[in-house]
Amino acid sequence: MNTEQLAVDTIRVLSIDAVQRADSGHPGMPMGMADIAVVLWGRHLLVDPDHPEWPDRDRFVLSNGHGSMLLYSLLHLSGFPLTMDDIRSFRQFGSHTPGHPERDPHRGIETTTGPLGQGFGTAIGMAIAEDHLRAVLGEELVSHQTYAFVSDGDLMEGISSEAGSLAGRLGLHRLTYLYDDNGISIGGNTDVTFTEDVLARFRAFGWHTLDVDGHDRPAIHEAILAANADERPSLIACHTHIAYGAPTLQDTAKSHGSPLGDTEIAGFKAKIGWTLPPFTVPAEVTNFFRTAMDRGRSAHREWETRSSAKDPKTTALWARYHSPTPPKLGSLGYEIGQKVETRKASGKAINQLATTHPGLLGGSADLEPSTNTLIDGVAQFQDDPAGRNIRFGVREHAMGTVVNGISIHGGLRAFGATFLVFNDYMRPATRLAALMGSPSIFVYTHDSVFLGEDGPTHQPIEHLASLRAMPNMWVVRPADAGETAEAWELAMGRTTGPTCLILTRQSVPVLDRTAREGGVHRGGYVLREGSDAVLVATGSEVWVALAAAELLAAHTSVRVVSLPCWEAFFAQDRSYQREVLGDDVPIASLEAATTFGWDRIVGSRGLAIGVDHFGASAPYEKIADEWGFTPEKVAARISGWLAAL
Repeated sequence: MNTEQLAVDTIRVLSIDAVQRADSGHPGMPMGMADIAVVLWGRHLLVDPDHPEWPDRDRFVLSNGHGSMLLYSLLHLSGFPLTMDDIRSFRQFGSHTPGHPERDPHRGIETTTGPLGQGFGTAIGMAIAEDHLRAVLGEELVSHQTYAFVSDGDLMEGISSEAGSLAGRLGLHRLTYLYDDNGISIGGNTDVTFTEDVLARFRAFGWHTLDVDGHDRPAIHEAILAANADERPSLIACHTHIAYGAPTLQDTAKSHGSPLGDTEIAGFKAKIGWTLPPFTVPAEVTNFFRTAMDRGRSAHREWETRSSAKDPKTTALWARYHSPTPPKLGSLGYEIGQKVETRKASGKAINQLATTHPGLLGGSADLEPSTNTLIDGVAQFQDDPAGRNIRFGVREHAMGTVVNGISIHGGLRAFGATFLVFNDYMRPATRLAALMGSPSIFVYTHDSVFLGEDGPTHQPIEHLASLRAMPNMWVVRPADAGETAEAWELAMGRTTGPTCLILTRQSVPVLDRTAREGGVHRGGYVLREGSDAVLVATGSEVWVALAAAELLAAHTSVRVVSLPCWEAFFAQDRSYQREVLGDDVPIASLEAATTFGWDRIVGSRGLAIGVDHFGASAPYEKIADEWGFTPEKVAARISGWLAAL
């Protein structure tokens, strides 16, 4: 038996033994893709296990993340900091080998995958990042490939068509996907649900496609060479057998998501002549992978040499991309009392940031004029990879995954924009950003029923509550242009998770915050002092709260609090929270969205003024009057509520 075949068998055995020990997992995919994995990692992939986060390493994404034992086996065998004890602890509490891969670049896991299709889109974001950085920093510093393994399930998901179409339009030629075409899903043979010509679909997207036997390693090698030489993104359909070599479970759905069982495992090991105890790696295989990784170590050393020889200007530019100075935007030039849409203030902030942060790029899902997210004076990425405006088209889900991929690649900060209600189309990507701590920035405009005439289909009601319920997601709804500038400062300064900026379509007055600048960074702050009650508001309702407090001033002293970011506010110490919200003072809230969740702020005695029904098509001024969001009607609600306490 040659060493490469022994490496393939080792991956299969490690995978099925780990799944069997956990009594949980997916053995079929690692067995079926082991040949492909050994060819890619053994002959092509340039990574350095001694320096897993080397910036110019090739990126590898396991989009079919249920086959995680394939990745863990590869990482362990290649010398990444993933031990055999980690393999034995597969799917156990606190282990480094969870059921589906979770981003851990120190151990070689580039991104979190599992929800099918997410890795497909995220890898495209990584390829965009590589293409852009290579264009602005030069190929001597940036020149790597992005590879991904994808499955039938990935390609059934709609995200694959959105993201695949985008990648084809952008011509991402350093992007190669190896498709595990095994014809099996959880429910059985894919012929039941999936009969399209996949390669024809991707050719229509503008991809280069190839078709190989997924167990013919020389053919796989040649296909990868051909893919890397083509000027288009490539999809290699690798015809494989799920649970390859299993005596009775090969090509069956049963092998997809259940341990093979002791009898089947014993039969497989006997078939391949495996006599070693579980979790034992032949020395020849260790040497094979370590030797293969020497390619990456050598490439890393050469990169370091080239980097040290670069001129001071390029070195300084690299530092600006990879270690940007925290931003400070100031007032954006607006005057107190001036009425401006926060989406327009955000557009001004983006353009100001773009002058000081060259690594800021992004775009919108075909709504650039409405979301105000174009960077002035720079090219479109689809025309010039050095361009910073990305035209995502009507592909919200793809946009979310691509923003995640760019954000975790390194060297860039990415944003994606659409209307808040259309977060529904990209929620899986926003959730994954929060889960893996991607510093993605999501810009959501048209933030309430005050969108007006477009009606309830376009008016978000439950979306703020939904995003706030997501762990590690920071949601910022600024009250005016000044808070919008600080919101962007907060988002750009955050590195451990995503931020949503929630912005108005309608104009709101610029508030007098002269003595209160920086309040957004603390999540909430007092705008007007008062002692009888506290009125907490966000976004476009803050000016209404201030006006209502003024109407009440003759007989009731109302403190007004702006609370643009709950997450930042509750990250403050308790003394600051009490300082802002008061101690044993009745609290009311005002927000043009569902009241769900506001009980956390207002308590059992509190009053939550909101919208607990779908919207209506009408001028926003009419909606505000009908549903009680004018200063006069808010003041009346507050008076009645306090009188009843």
